Amino acid sequence: MSWLLLFVAGLFEIAWAIGLEYSDGLTEPIPTAGTVIALIISMVLLAKAVQNLPIGTAYAVWTGIGAVGTASLGIVLFDEPATSLRLLFISVIVFGIVGLHFVSGGH
Repeated sequence: MSWLLLFVAGLFEIAWAIGLEYSDGLTEPIPTAGTVIALIISMVLLAKAVQNLPIGTAYAVWTGIGAVGTASLGIVLFDEPATSLRLLFISVIVFGIVGLHFVSGGH
């Protein structure tokens, strides 16, 4: 259950990170509110997950999910470059997340 909470926390991290772009420096009220709500949900779920997972592993996985999702959505939504090297390094993060899951006893 902790891994599921951590995964969902990572999804909300992606949401608040992308929300920063839409909030225009936190000047647009509705996107700012959504960003803050997603941030709070992400932190609460991360806090619940670390009750049963090592903090180092959980934090690395949480930020990794956020980094991969945000970088990927940056390519799709904001026309950020999708170079071969960029995609390679995004995939390295994915392998790191999966590796941490397996070496930490995740199922």
